[in-house]
Formats: sequence, structure tokens, C-alpha cells
Amino acid sequence: MSDIVWLLGEKGIIAAIGLVFFLFCYKYSTGIFEWIEKQTLGTRSYIMEKFELLFIEVKEQHITYVLLALSVGIGFITLTIMGLLGHWMLGFFLAGILSLIGFKIPKPIVNHLYKKRIKLYSGQMVDALTLLANGLRAGLSVPQSIAMIVDEMPAPVSQEFNLILQQNKIGVTLEECFDSLAKRVPTEDNDMFVTSVNILRETGGNLAETFDTIVAVIRERVRLQLKIEQLTASGMFQGLVIAGMPYAIGFLYFLSEPESMIRMFHHPVGLIIIFVAMCLDAVGLFVILKIVDIK
Repeated sequence: MSDIVWLLGEKGIIAAIGLVFFLFCYKYSTGIFEWIEKQTLGTRSYIMEKFELLFIEVKEQHITYVLLALSVGIGFITLTIMGLLGHWMLGFFLAGILSLIGFKIPKPIVNHLYKKRIKLYSGQMVDALTLLANGLRAGLSVPQSIAMIVDEMPAPVSQEFNLILQQNKIGVTLEECFDSLAKRVPTEDNDMFVTSVNILRETGGNLAETFDTIVAVIRERVRLQLKIEQLTASGMFQGLVIAGMPYAIGFLYFLSEPESMIRMFHHPVGLIIIFVAMCLDAVGLFVILKIVDIK
């Protein structure tokens, strides 16, 4: 090994490493560029799709600005502040973590909003189907009954059914409109409702009675879901407490031995230990939440 270093020299070793890196990038260039596109433009496209499902109008460049501000902006500000305080190593460490978190956090936030909307929609399905069944019993057509839901129900049910009416007015069949609804709001209750409507419109049958049956099934499912949430609430709370204990212990240790903790934040090994501990703590919390998340 020493002979190779002597023959190549310092510049030769750097050139060899550069050549290996170039060959690696050249061979896997397609996969690398696809990964970069997925992590950048893919994130923006994903957020745009979710915003459309949330009925939120926003321009693509605005999303790009927000992603840059949350990643590069926060990282640069953190590095600048820590650099002015004379803690460059800690600044690079915190800037890297905050930039990564800032770039990745929009997706979970958008997913949370989307899941919240779906949950709210599912809670309104009983009243919407009851209103739809009453309209059909009164002699109204399916589009007229849907119009009643749009006029009398709040969002998001009114928004989704209003989109069905708008699509139907421009020539889209009701079957296709309901299929689009099932794709926008992928819940079991919605799939059951859409499938029942499409089948009965082709084969014939009493839609009002079918909707009453679906309402009864949804109510029973909601009752069971609430019971499951009550049983898993204690496990979720225990998981959050366990995940927060390392931070609480670290804070108490900082109050009792501040010099040791400050030295740990300024040493590379200490920063690595803190980073690994935070990752393991996050993984443990994720596993616990997955265990108590009973479908």
C-alpha cells in the first residue's frame, strides 16, 4: 500500500479517486439523476397533487420557494448564526440536520392535511348518504339529490360532490364521476358507496334502501373505530413518553454538568453520538406508533 502511495503521489491518489468517482457516476448516472429528480421536482409534484386533492390552488414556483426556504434558507441562517458565535463545527452539524428536516417535512405535513380531510369526509358520509336517500325517496334524480348535498352539507363532502356535478355538466357520465371520487377519496366506505351506485344504475334496484344499508354499516364501523382508538390511546401515550425521556434526561444532565454537555456538542464524536441517539429514538417511536396503529 505504501509503494502505491509512493508511486502515485498525493496528486495521483486524488486523480485516481476522482476517476473512480467519475466512472461510478457515469455508470449509474441514470439512476442518480432519477433519484435527484424524485427528491426535488418529485417532491414538488407530489405536493401539487395533494393540494389539488385538498382543493387548494397554489403555483408551482411558490412551492419551490417554500422548499428552498425550508431547506437551504434555514440551513444557511443556522450556519451563519453559529459561525458568528464561533461554533462552526456545531453550526455545520445543525445546519445539515435542519436542512434535511426542512426539506423532508412538507410531505408529512401535506399527508397529515390530506388524511385529516379524508377523516372529516368519512365522518360526513352518514349525513350525506341519508340526505341522498331522502332525496331519492322524494322523487328526485341522482344529480338533483347530489345538488342537495352540495347546498346543505359543509366541506369537504360538498366540494367533492360539487365536482361530480361540474364534471357531469360537461359531459362526463355519472359512473366515471363516481369512479373519480373513489380515486380522490380512497376509503372503504367510499368504495362501497361508488360500487353500489354504479352497479344499481346498470342493473336497476332501490338506491334509497341500499344507501340506508351503507349508512348502517358505516355507523357500526365508526363505533368499532372509536373503541379501537380508546384501547390504543394509552399505548401511544406511553410511546411518546418513552421517546421524550432521553431529551428530558439530557436536559437534566445539562443543568447538573453543563461543561460536560458543552464539550460533547463541540467534539465530533459527541456530535456523532447525539445524531445516532436521535435517529434510534426516532426509529423506536416510529415502531411503537406503527404497533398501536390498528386498522
